Amino acid sequence: MASTIFRSLHTNPCLLHPTALLRRKMSFSATPDKVKPQVKVAPNIQNKTLEKASKDYEAVIGIETHVQLNTLTKAFCSCPYNYGSPPNTSVCPVCMGLPGALPVLNMKVIESAIKVGLSLNCKLSFNSKFDRKQYFYPDLPKGYQISQFDVPIATGGYIDVDLPLEYGGGHRKFGITRVHMEEDAGKLLHSEGGSYSQESYERLRFTLSLFWILFVYFMQVDLNRAGVPLLEIVSEPDMRTGIEAAEYAAELQRLVRYLGVSNGNMQEGSLRCDVNISVRPIGHIEFGTKVEIKNLNSFSSVSRAIDYEISRQVLLHSQGEDKEIVQETRLWEEGAQKTITMRKKEGLADYRYFPEPDLPGVFLTQDYVGGIRNTLPELPETKRRRYEKMGLSMQDVLFLANDVNVAEFFDTTITKGADVKLATNWIMGDIAAYMKNEKLTINEIKLSPKELAELIASIKDGTISGKIGKEILFELLAKGGTVKGLIEEKDLIVDPAEIEKMVEKVVSDNPKQLEQYRGGKTKLQGYFAGQVMKLSKGKANPGLLNKILLEKLNAKS
Repeated sequence: MASTIFRSLHTNPCLLHPTALLRRKMSFSATPDKVKPQVKVAPNIQNKTLEKASKDYEAVIGIETHVQLNTLTKAFCSCPYNYGSPPNTSVCPVCMGLPGALPVLNMKVIESAIKVGLSLNCKLSFNSKFDRKQYFYPDLPKGYQISQFDVPIATGGYIDVDLPLEYGGGHRKFGITRVHMEEDAGKLLHSEGGSYSQESYERLRFTLSLFWILFVYFMQVDLNRAGVPLLEIVSEPDMRTGIEAAEYAAELQRLVRYLGVSNGNMQEGSLRCDVNISVRPIGHIEFGTKVEIKNLNSFSSVSRAIDYEISRQVLLHSQGEDKEIVQETRLWEEGAQKTITMRKKEGLADYRYFPEPDLPGVFLTQDYVGGIRNTLPELPETKRRRYEKMGLSMQDVLFLANDVNVAEFFDTTITKGADVKLATNWIMGDIAAYMKNEKLTINEIKLSPKELAELIASIKDGTISGKIGKEILFELLAKGGTVKGLIEEKDLIVDPAEIEKMVEKVVSDNPKQLEQYRGGKTKLQGYFAGQVMKLSKGKANPGLLNKILLEKLNAKS
């Protein structure tokens, strides 16, 4: 029946259309009984307040992170989801909540949830279920969200985080309260005569609700995202600073990318963080009033928003106005660099949870979980510890392990026989600079790990100089090819007799330096080698050059 309604709503041109009902722009406004002025925190006051907070007050921070899973289809229907698709081009009766449409669980969602739960050191629930979370919002077509309430799929875990050296370094362990599965809502498009086409409007004629028609006219709803699978990861309130919270979120992003369950792109909404923060005097056990901050689309925004909110709450405490801190949801305004009130926070009772009657329970077996556990890759924390054992500095470790593709490139280069430190220097130096300038990922460059290992070996054994090595590197990055082939193209001088002639000329042209060298200033060997390289225009084989040069310099006059 739902499918019949859906098809008729798409094809019947006589159905109601928002613009046919409404001809005039309308506006709605509500005047509150009493408007309380927002507390403004100037930057200089904020810095002083943060200093005071570190001495007299303690911030208590927890984060709810929504991770959008990269399954081929949505959580409970066969619609695909592609970020950036035209509005309402990936919808069906199920994700639109039409009467009679029944959800069917995508098993990839279960698999991804188990992977994340295991990687976060959680205890898995072998018997869990889905629940209906009841609330009204225009981008939620069913009027409820399929989620998990009292029996989430994973609970009681933790995640290890290494703080960057510029923020003081150190290791932190943050608790994970729970991981649960749910579906995403749609999206509101606040456009003024923008690119929302007539064709897109036609796709929204599925609703029989007059309110929906009115709302679509004013706000425009895109339901492509409705029903996309999410994992909500809830942390313990273990963080105390904005930096710790931002690094926790960044580690979660690394984790889901290593697992391959999500691209974790914050700018696309694939990873969204809601921060819960309260402030209490140091030494107090009870938590302060919790405030939630939304609209955080980068890790730096997470850090700055928390610092601002700590300052705001500490300022109210210090002025004896701590009762002005109410449980609410606030938005982070990037332009103004401050948080503003959005709405009062709903309690759990408002959602009226009850078990989802259209979906069976989720029952796992030891064999199924064990099979998934065996497919887990090396995780960021394990990789960092392995790199440390290789003798790399923490700065090197954090850079290499930050991106799963960079780490894989590095590991493959090492397995090809490259020196660990030299491979690290090349990747963190010239290769990283090239990728930044060209706006490329390491998977998009032409250089392969095998050729990087070959290049490093050629420099180390003296086949080519470091200068020639850099020239070859940039050609490999841009055009590809092989190290051996490019060395042949460079027409390098490998004839000992020819190099010997150049060495003899340089030695004879620098009698003063020769005398100083033989008098004990052996560091002048580098000067002579540089002069020979200059004479050969960088083409002399460094290994042969140094061997012949030493013989000439140490020869008895």
